[in-house]
Amino acid sequence: MVGSDENHPGVIRPTNIQGASQARVGKFAAGKGHNRRALSTIDRNIIRAPPYPCVVNKRGTLSENYGLSNKNPSVPAHRPITRKFATQMARQQQQQLPKESKKPAQPVPVPTESEDYTVVDVDEYKAASDSPAQMFVQYAEAMLNEIDRMDEVEMEDISEEPVLDIDSGDKSNPLAVVEYIDDIYTSYKRVEGSSCVSPNYMAHQFDINGRMRAILIDWLIEVHYKFELMDETLYLTINLLDRFLAVTPVVRKKLQLVGVTAMLLACKYEEVLVPVVEDLIVISSNAYSRKEVLEMEKVMVNTLQFNLSVPTPYVFLRRFLKAAQSDKKLELLSFFIIELCLVEYETLKFPPSLLAAAAVYTAQCTLSGAKRWSQTCERHTNYSEDQLLECARMMVTFHQKAGTGKLTGVHRKYITSKFGCAAKSEPAHFLLEDRFSLGEENVGVVFCATQVSPGISI
Repeated sequence: MVGSDENHPGVIRPTNIQGASQARVGKFAAGKGHNRRALSTIDRNIIRAPPYPCVVNKRGTLSENYGLSNKNPSVPAHRPITRKFATQMARQQQQQLPKESKKPAQPVPVPTESEDYTVVDVDEYKAASDSPAQMFVQYAEAMLNEIDRMDEVEMEDISEEPVLDIDSGDKSNPLAVVEYIDDIYTSYKRVEGSSCVSPNYMAHQFDINGRMRAILIDWLIEVHYKFELMDETLYLTINLLDRFLAVTPVVRKKLQLVGVTAMLLACKYEEVLVPVVEDLIVISSNAYSRKEVLEMEKVMVNTLQFNLSVPTPYVFLRRFLKAAQSDKKLELLSFFIIELCLVEYETLKFPPSLLAAAAVYTAQCTLSGAKRWSQTCERHTNYSEDQLLECARMMVTFHQKAGTGKLTGVHRKYITSKFGCAAKSEPAHFLLEDRFSLGEENVGVVFCATQVSPGISI
């Protein structure tokens, strides 16, 4: 293509542009004989293809930047302009000039380094048609979609509850054995089945029943409280009692002796200062002799094959309370609820870990007034909220009747200020959405037995 007269060397001063970067920062020469190249050849001689897909757009209106009248008011003035689009607009302006006019068009100003400009990716402004309005609308829609997508991702991240590291604060405590704690509770969970008994073992007893067992355990809880024994001792006592009764027939007049002996064995395993045999005989109203207690002790340990190291609900309860980030109030209420379950024969169908998890869940619901089970609790207990509901509803019924009937040992213990008056808490009635889902016998438990303290009478 032959250039027009405007590009004659005598009219236009030769340029010294070595690349696109200099074209961006070039300045206009002033005076005669120092005019820039005509706009008709701007895309060929001045503006060269850059090594990267970006354009330079000076902020301002179309008429300010290019000397054009904005005939399309729908196109925003701050819209980024690509080189291709700027060239097309310049050519359209040149074609509108009279043919006889030989006056060169006004050169396109190039922003200097000191002026404000915006670098925009050209690929983001490709349009399906030549309409500038469509280009802008498509770009705006793409940006809005991207913002919505980022907001959705952000909301999903916020909604996910993180699982807390509950052992991070005990790394400097060697007694916490942080390095092995997960393996320890994995082992507890694996072997807890061996410490469980059949939930209907009373069917094999010919002279005792579940009501008599409840009377005995309610009394043992009072003895445990009077002797100020450790919590671990009580849970191990109940475990030894049930495991022995599950395999050995016992007459009712020896049932209290079995209970006293089970507590003696648990004290020897857990306590530092063990109550002497004479103390246990006195608390039993001298119903048995020292010789009978020691003989029953030998029978019991041989029947249980000296296996006293079993995971009780207590070890799981301690771990689960830590996962729940509990305070003293939640802790005492959880122990109150689970001790109510120790008395009830029907709770034997639940493994110790589920019983402990349900106690924490029920206590949380009781204090907060709503269902509450965090991802951290689910992770460390391995029980979901749905898996705990059956046991939790049963616990609520026990809580409702804790202060009524004849067996009120647990209620009297936890109504004192020493245990935070946990028994005064209002039960979580909202958990009982379907009262008949547990069976009619679980909803209305009636105790017909009588208790004689310090001994018991069956």
